[in-house]
Amino acid sequence: MVYEIGNLNFEALLGPIAAAEDALARLDERVARSEVGQGFIERADFFESISSMWVAGELVHLEDLVLHDAQMDVRAPSHELVIAHRIVRARRRVSRNDPGWAVSRSGIMTLAGVPEESSLEAETAETRGEGMELDLVDHDALLPELAEIDEILARTKWLVAGNEPAQSAKREPELNVGELLIRDPDWDEGERIGEWLELANKVERFPATLAAALLWDAWEQLEPLQRQHWLGQVLTSDFLRSRGKVRSHLLAYAMGLRDIPREQRRARDQTTRLVAFLDAMSAAANSGLKEIDRLTLAKRQLDRRTVGKRSTSSLPDAIDLLLSRPIVSAHMVAKAARITPRGALNLVGELGVRELTGRGRYRAWGIL
Repeated sequence: MVYEIGNLNFEALLGPIAAAEDALARLDERVARSEVGQGFIERADFFESISSMWVAGELVHLEDLVLHDAQMDVRAPSHELVIAHRIVRARRRVSRNDPGWAVSRSGIMTLAGVPEESSLEAETAETRGEGMELDLVDHDALLPELAEIDEILARTKWLVAGNEPAQSAKREPELNVGELLIRDPDWDEGERIGEWLELANKVERFPATLAAALLWDAWEQLEPLQRQHWLGQVLTSDFLRSRGKVRSHLLAYAMGLRDIPREQRRARDQTTRLVAFLDAMSAAANSGLKEIDRLTLAKRQLDRRTVGKRSTSSLPDAIDLLLSRPIVSAHMVAKAARITPRGALNLVGELGVRELTGRGRYRAWGIL
């Protein structure tokens, strides 16, 4: 499958392009100069992860994700929660690397956990999931021995089942249905990733926002990865960073997609989809600006609580944690401020932060 850009309707796209370019530029400037910029960046990873799962049709609670990231789970993590935390860790990893690192074959393979194909014909070991598969070069010479072993195993299973062994007929190898359910053997991830990277080179001549919208649309159509479709949003954000449109942070693109109706995001008409994706960038930027305003106001109010306190007070550490996490627990505050949980409760009481859970155990506070 090849993604064709085709003839773009610039008359319908120019307005959304200009709005997205302006909104992203204002957000980038605010984050770079704001006193709560670092806290905004760390909080955005959690909100983006939750929104990405929501766009994919999965629901993950923000409280569970934050506690799982702090290794303070109150229950066994679900499969969706583990995926959401992978998104958080992927965004952090991309942020630590140079802009554009993720929009490369090595970056995509690393983030997706897919081993790159080696040109050497030597012995290779590939790790997939939690198992290890060893591929030997001279495997044809072992086929008779392997066939004999398979036949012995088949006879053993036949005897255990209470049947008589068949001496003349050989059992055919069983089909591993579970592996087919997990991975499609005809799904060539390397080829699809290569097609997507070729498109990334072609769209360099377009404005950054339009190019990013085309890349996300291509990711939706090509589906390069079978099990890490969420990675496309991270790559789109890193592409905007590599083009210099958002230098200070990774855009929380899924938060903008969440505000766009599904009928527009999944429309058959390419122009309708591109307009929706451009509007999602504007929505994400506007949401980020509002979040910075809220955090700035909250920081100024919390800083008043530190007036007259000793220089060794733990209140500034608690404030920094509150600004960098959507919600915090007493144990998280205690760990960040290096105090006891009882002392953490006293700090939260002094700050007067709003309680979010409304329960006696596993209480949590945050700035919303």
